Amino acid sequence: MTPARHPEHGPEGLCAAGTRLYERALREGHVTSADAAAAPCLVDFGLLHPALTDLDRLEPVAPAVALHRLLRSVEERIADERRREQLLTETFEPLMRMDGRRTGADEFPTASVLSGYGRIGRAITRAMADSSGELLTIQPHGQRPPEVHAEALARDQALLDRGGRIRTLYPHTLRHSLAVIARYEQLNGDVEARTLDEVTDRLIVIDRSVAFIPASKDRKLALEIRHPAIVGYLATAFDRLWRLATPMHPQAVRQPTLNGVTPRQHAIAALLVEGHTDAVIADRLGMNIRTARVHIAKLAATLGSESRAQLGYLIARSGILDREE
Repeated sequence: MTPARHPEHGPEGLCAAGTRLYERALREGHVTSADAAAAPCLVDFGLLHPALTDLDRLEPVAPAVALHRLLRSVEERIADERRREQLLTETFEPLMRMDGRRTGADEFPTASVLSGYGRIGRAITRAMADSSGELLTIQPHGQRPPEVHAEALARDQALLDRGGRIRTLYPHTLRHSLAVIARYEQLNGDVEARTLDEVTDRLIVIDRSVAFIPASKDRKLALEIRHPAIVGYLATAFDRLWRLATPMHPQAVRQPTLNGVTPRQHAIAALLVEGHTDAVIADRLGMNIRTARVHIAKLAATLGSESRAQLGYLIARSGILDREE
């Protein structure tokens, strides 16, 4: 009878046979090559290795060491993808600025490239000028240049004065930002704000008919999108994030703390287990790297971790990522 084929999977989804055999190897100190035939993934992922004195004897690698190796390989893959992303951006940015009159065109332009803060701001102001409907925004950062802040505040209030409504998503890190709080103290009308552990890059959707998104990392380039399918997709994505978010304004809801782990530390723990560096974690959660490291240190102290590799193992074992949001 032909033995069942071992299912393909990654180390993050270790099969049941592999889990049982690895646990046995940790308890007993070794297993045989014949034992490992049913779970070859343990050798492939570096969780078992042959003993120097007996190649038929397979000894387990310490979980903390194995986790560190696997996280490092994940970080390397992420870094490779980031480099590809940067190369693609550098390749296509100059092409996107070309006229494009010789390219195929629809009945209306799908997107227009806007260059410079001034031009981007004027395009948003024009799009909002006649709106009396709904403004949806995602703001990953709270600080804006004074002139940009004043312009945005004026056009937002004008929309509210015409009977419109504004809904904004921020990362949890800005729940107590004085700049964000001051902004809402200056606006009068139907305004709501909520927060999430992590939000996408900046997004503005006006009346579900036009959207603005960044086209470069420094946000000096933006896309003005008027294709109904794309704008509808972005608005739907916002709606789904909105339902998951925690109210911040006009009435703030306190975020719960579980077993001494704050919601912000919970978000950091999830990203740590995914293998992200401190810099990536800080950027994803809208905080500076020093603040991120302070939270990582507090999380390590709470879980009793003495090293970065051990912290990932303790997070996984603690079950804090299994709680319901």
